[in-house]
Amino acid sequence: MFQKKTRLAAVTALTAASVLLLAGCAVDSGTDGGDGGSGDAANLSITFLPKNLGNPYFDTSSAGAQEAIDEFGGTFAEVGPAEATPDAQVSYINTLTQQGVGAIDISANDPEAICDALNEARDAGIKVVTFDSDTNPDCRDLFINQATSEGIAKIQVDLITEQIGDEGEIAILSASANATNQNAWIDLMKEELAANHPNVTLVDTVYGDDDDQTSFDKTAALLQTHPNLKGIISPTTVGIAAAARYLSTSEYKGKVALTGLGTPNQMREYVEDGTVTSFALWNPADLGYLASFASKALIEGEITGEEGDSFDAGKLGSYEVGADGVVLLGDPYVFDAENIGDFDF
Repeated sequence: MFQKKTRLAAVTALTAASVLLLAGCAVDSGTDGGDGGSGDAANLSITFLPKNLGNPYFDTSSAGAQEAIDEFGGTFAEVGPAEATPDAQVSYINTLTQQGVGAIDISANDPEAICDALNEARDAGIKVVTFDSDTNPDCRDLFINQATSEGIAKIQVDLITEQIGDEGEIAILSASANATNQNAWIDLMKEELAANHPNVTLVDTVYGDDDDQTSFDKTAALLQTHPNLKGIISPTTVGIAAAARYLSTSEYKGKVALTGLGTPNQMREYVEDGTVTSFALWNPADLGYLASFASKALIEGEITGEEGDSFDAGKLGSYEVGADGVVLLGDPYVFDAENIGDFDF
């Protein structure tokens, strides 16, 4: 795993966090760190609320979160909707506020729609940390950013343009239409294409809603709608895996390039069979791990989220809060046939 400002190293196998549904959808780490806000002890009851459950990317980030919380003796839980919608997240936020957890760590399905609920949680003394996908800054205490938006956008454009010979039509298969991080990356991809790749044309952007079958169907539709398509960027782990699954058994295998953001375990077979040349990501386990230590630092009053605050993040080392309450994990990493066998997550 990579330390601050370094690239990924080989990682050990991670056990995906189990997920249950509603009422009892919390996954408890079995530790006894939280006190419900009573007494003098810090309330280290930290609940993760991903965009949706059953998503391998968030299974991995939650596994890293639980590892961290177990290390410092807190209580880990995970709740979330089956579908990645902001309305579904609001009901969970409200329930967690009523329960009086110490912190909510959330990957936002919308930058604004969940703000009222989050600020009610903050008014109740709950710390709010966003990770992976941010809200408006005034809705949370910290944002744990996996990498800079500029870096994430550029690496994906670099990969696809290299693979198609820097000319031709490409399309984007994104997650939900309102996903904060996806939209920021896409805007920056468009800027990068316009500035440095005049012979590459972005002909379409479609949304698979971080659902495997929807993303699979959208891939098929893209190829039917745009017969001259030379490449697809999918900046979502669900989307890139579904697109690769479609391409791998279609006439387009080896003819239409695919890159984006994926996990090695999802993409291994498609790299090995030649469907995909290379793709990028960070370590989502480290993202959850860092978010947990940031939550701990907020709960214990070690930091307030102001620029220049610093805190310890266990095995990842020391981190500093940047402008607008943003903490940066590190740089994206490119996976290909030569190195994918070194990773297991």
